Amino acid sequence: MGTERPLSLSDVFVSIHDPRQPGKVKHDFVELLVVAVNGVLVGADTFEEIELWANEKLAWLRSYLRLQNGIPSHDTFGRVFGLIDPGQFEQAFRRWMRGVLPALSDEVVAIDGKTGVPSDRSSSLGWKTSRRSGGIDATALHLVSAFAAGAGLVLGQRGTAEKSNEKTAIPELLSTLALEGATVTIDAMGTQANIAEAIRTRGADYVLAVKDNQPKLAESIKDFWSSFIAHPAAETVHGFLESVEKGHGRVETRRCYVFDPLNCLSKPEQWPGLKSFAVIESERAAGGKTTHEQRLYISSLAPDAARMAATVRAHWSVENRLHWCMDIAFNDDQMRARTRHAAHNLASLKQLTLNLIRMDPVKRKGGIKARRIIAATSDNYRAHLLGLG
Repeated sequence: MGTERPLSLSDVFVSIHDPRQPGKVKHDFVELLVVAVNGVLVGADTFEEIELWANEKLAWLRSYLRLQNGIPSHDTFGRVFGLIDPGQFEQAFRRWMRGVLPALSDEVVAIDGKTGVPSDRSSSLGWKTSRRSGGIDATALHLVSAFAAGAGLVLGQRGTAEKSNEKTAIPELLSTLALEGATVTIDAMGTQANIAEAIRTRGADYVLAVKDNQPKLAESIKDFWSSFIAHPAAETVHGFLESVEKGHGRVETRRCYVFDPLNCLSKPEQWPGLKSFAVIESERAAGGKTTHEQRLYISSLAPDAARMAATVRAHWSVENRLHWCMDIAFNDDQMRARTRHAAHNLASLKQLTLNLIRMDPVKRKGGIKARRIIAATSDNYRAHLLGLG
């Protein structure tokens, strides 16, 4: 899917309300946000680093910004980011992305959460963490993001106060996206009948993971599977695809089985548009050891094993192409912003910057971190990514 040059950053940020008191404002609000984007783009991961870099490049920044009173201090950046309504920031982000990807037909849109924990605690929640995003006794930062797997772009995000609130945040995020023709994938946390209905209402299909959060549904799929493997496969109509990958001293075999006898499932009528369910088995051999894993899914897609396997693989890509990238390339795992909404808004700003880099139509060597280094040293490359020339 191709992308177009988005709205200018000034056009994006003008819709966000300036939370500061009139008469006490020294720096233009939109310019402050544009400077922050520049800073993050070139490798700055904190407000202190943004201030330091911007002061060094003040002459270049003034080639397209007025910056009448120079560069804001890191305290000013932190204070303003802490005051901005994160809902407005998210809305501006989604508005920008609608100009980039106005239609999502045939895209796999992965909905996934990135959960933070307070910095004074150590906890294993089984989710990616922004470990330093909270202060003592502070509420952790939780973001549910929509990721277009084919384009490699974040479409939008929704903040939640707690991980359990993702069941509410996911439908809210879905309602803001133009999903017609897309296939939405969600891990077991989002496997809820109302979420399936929200996806279908938006004109999209779904592939939802089934685990113990839907115990009766999971049990019915496992019972069907036990019966299936106990008898010759030819007796049950099904779709099947096997793939083998070799590399780095390991061999991974994946087998995808897709079925459509929905009457074997527990309460299939509660899942709008349900057409199939799938069992995906993976076997990994490495270092003389072999591990096995089984995943269960329900879907509104027709029982096509090749499409189901490709869709599930696309969902898994969100770990490497979004969460891992944010943690490693943007040091999101070490985020220290603690002032009110600062961590939330800075996380959204980093996702916007990730998209800027990914939308570069010119194929370049190196990953996201390397491109940030190039942007820091090359005025031409930085201007190219920002659409200034």
